[in-house]
Amino acid sequence: MLWTRAVSPPPVAPATPEGRAAAAYLGLAVGDALGATVEFLTPREIQHQHGTHRDIVGGGWLHLKPGQVTDDTTMSLALGKAILAAGHVDARAAADAFDAWMRAKPVDIGNTVRRNLIAYRKTGHPEAPLSEHDAGNGAAMRVLPVALATFGQPPDVVAAACRAQGHVTHHNLLSDAASDTLAAMVHDLLAGQGLDTARRHADALAAAHPLFAWQGKRRDNPSGYVVETLQAVFQALFSTHSFEACLVDVVNRGGDADTTGAIAGMLAGACYGPDAIPTRWRKAVDTEVRQRVEWQAVALLKRG
Repeated sequence: MLWTRAVSPPPVAPATPEGRAAAAYLGLAVGDALGATVEFLTPREIQHQHGTHRDIVGGGWLHLKPGQVTDDTTMSLALGKAILAAGHVDARAAADAFDAWMRAKPVDIGNTVRRNLIAYRKTGHPEAPLSEHDAGNGAAMRVLPVALATFGQPPDVVAAACRAQGHVTHHNLLSDAASDTLAAMVHDLLAGQGLDTARRHADALAAAHPLFAWQGKRRDNPSGYVVETLQAVFQALFSTHSFEACLVDVVNRGGDADTTGAIAGMLAGACYGPDAIPTRWRKAVDTEVRQRVEWQAVALLKRG
């Protein structure tokens, strides 16, 4: 099945950058909690077990409680807290925050993240070595706090901030390109620029790095490889016209569904605003997590 472009989305109610920021962060948590249930399943397995998966019910291979989130959200919160404490995006502060997060025994942790945080403990150097093998989606999934904290700043400042947090665990050119693109998309969506502007960033990424080409065969069962992650996210985002439709589309592709859900939720939340997030999903997310992401979103935006 080939990817097809949806008709232009209907106009959305006006929303402030603060409202869109809160919706982006809550969208990340919603997508994480929704996708975690079907992580590592194929679309056929999802259909067999759940029909069309559209409710936050927990379970999955991690045996989560309904509304519980995974590393996508908790690492983002750890990074956001470090940014607020330092007053800017600082590599060592990020590394220390991630190390403390790992020591607290999170429900899930990626292999690349674990390996490079263990190396940080040994060396004290907050930048992993450049590696072609570290093109996972771990840095991209937690880029939102950086995007919020750098809203309105020049592209070179944004890129440096993305590197500061990303290279702690993922020092890779494809990971860098993905993080830069997502931050730029978030910035334009916060400003109310809409999907057409966001799409130009996705197209520019594919032009600069053809591996990211996303307007082709449907990307089902995406792995943790950041290229496949963004292909699935972009296809879902640009072929639907609501927050709910976007997230249902992306998580039912299976694979690394908590992360595709988190990234898609981040972008769709920033695009469609807080009123677009279904009430049943908003209420289903862990109450403490919901309060933390909404507060941190506004606090980080004020740093920008």
